[in-house]
Amino acid sequence: MKAILETKDLVKYYGSGDNLVKAIDHTDIRVEPGEFAAVVGRSGSGKSTLLHMLGGLDRPDSGKVLVEGRDIFRLKDDRLAVFRRRKIGFIFQSYNLVPSLNVWENIVLPIGLDGRKVDREYVMDIVRKIGMSDRLHALPGTLSGGQQQRVAIARALASRPAIILADEPTGNLDSRTEIEVVSLLKHCVTEYGQTLVMITHDETIAQMADRMIVIEDGKVVRS
Repeated sequence: MKAILETKDLVKYYGSGDNLVKAIDHTDIRVEPGEFAAVVGRSGSGKSTLLHMLGGLDRPDSGKVLVEGRDIFRLKDDRLAVFRRRKIGFIFQSYNLVPSLNVWENIVLPIGLDGRKVDREYVMDIVRKIGMSDRLHALPGTLSGGQQQRVAIARALASRPAIILADEPTGNLDSRTEIEVVSLLKHCVTEYGQTLVMITHDETIAQMADRMIVIEDGKVVRS
């Protein structure tokens, strides 16, 4: 099977001399279509740097990131932005919802930015699955952390990306809510045929994945 997401000899260093930090050090990973992969490692191991490069948010010093076989860093910035918007959904620890937009407006925002028509039936199906049908007109400030993260999940899924990248998506949630949120996310990506790569330092969350990719000092030590 052809990998949906792959890195080849990926390198990202910061600083120089005695202050050189090898954030990502000649790293190769491969993720299959429909897989839920958890990237785990200590703080400072390079997890977030890796995720940012997988999503085209940060360019490597050398090496490749292939999405559906396409080397994304051969694209110019404007083309990369369009590619990212259409192929990759992001979920962050801090939710990143727009405070002045209600739940529905936040969910469909990326679709509008891409100039596409919203498939209301598809989006409402996601809204029902995340249990937010009765809060569509609510502003983010009136929602709990778990509800805000559910909205962020719906926003990531709504534009039908091939890949969902989640960076510590449960970091601000209590343990009961985090299990609920990851179970929901896992169910949704299975239901809609998407691929999920999640960074977490939480062993319980990582155990819910199909596979763990362990990073130490910018290198994959187990996958």
